[in-house]
Amino acid sequence: MFEKFSHSWELVKSSASVLRSDKELLIFPLLSAICCIIVAASFFVPAVLGGLFAGMDEEGANPLLYVMLFAFYVVQYFVIIFFNAALIGAAMIRLDGGDPTVADGFRIARSKLPAILGYAVIAATVGVALRALQERAGFIGRFVIGMIGLAWTVASFLVVPVLVSQDIGPIDAVKRSAELLKKTWGQNLIGTGGIGIVFGLAIFAFALIGGGLIALAISSGILAITITTIVAVVIVFLLLILIQAALQGVYAAALYRFATEGDAGEGFDKGLVAGAFKVKA
Repeated sequence: MFEKFSHSWELVKSSASVLRSDKELLIFPLLSAICCIIVAASFFVPAVLGGLFAGMDEEGANPLLYVMLFAFYVVQYFVIIFFNAALIGAAMIRLDGGDPTVADGFRIARSKLPAILGYAVIAATVGVALRALQERAGFIGRFVIGMIGLAWTVASFLVVPVLVSQDIGPIDAVKRSAELLKKTWGQNLIGTGGIGIVFGLAIFAFALIGGGLIALAISSGILAITITTIVAVVIVFLLLILIQAALQGVYAAALYRFATEGDAGEGFDKGLVAGAFKVKA
């Protein structure tokens, strides 16, 4: 277990070295989060005011709710995929030895708009279908559907790097992603799992520390100190989430390069990635 965690930490550091070289990569997950909040508010506030959620437990969901939910998923996935494509596109320039800018990332994402929209529709269809099935299934059924959702997430892990790098449609990108993941499966997804573990522990530790700091600030009875402490804790918490999202994008780009070229790119040790994702013959 310690060896796996140590390996994961090395992968996080490799991704972080790329992020340190291009701190502007953090702009993409930041803008994505802001846009996602705006999209969610624009859909759910009118839905609540319009009574679409009323009587769900007694009579079942209003059919219009599923229409709204599908439209929301399409727009939300489009936003997430667009900014992720921009992040991965810029990261790939860095892995190739270049010096990307934010404009480079957006240029790459804009050039893939039709494919991004198509994949957003596919992802939304899967999301709504799984959600509808879960609402009608029992405990065991929900577990099975949850595993199907996990399998979909794993199979589509490299879709965005594929869309960014290849001139193919979203369906072919999903197939290609599944093919590449079979080559790079190994014992488990050490890369993304490792980043999740490291940042999960970091966020948990900071939640304890931040909670203690806020409690001390409140106990001081000074409003200015309390507000300042709360704001500072929230900012650091959000920064950790943004860094995690950026590192996962960088690692996805590196894994795609490793699966297709046998080299993760600048900043990644080939032996380290090969140890985490053993390529099958």
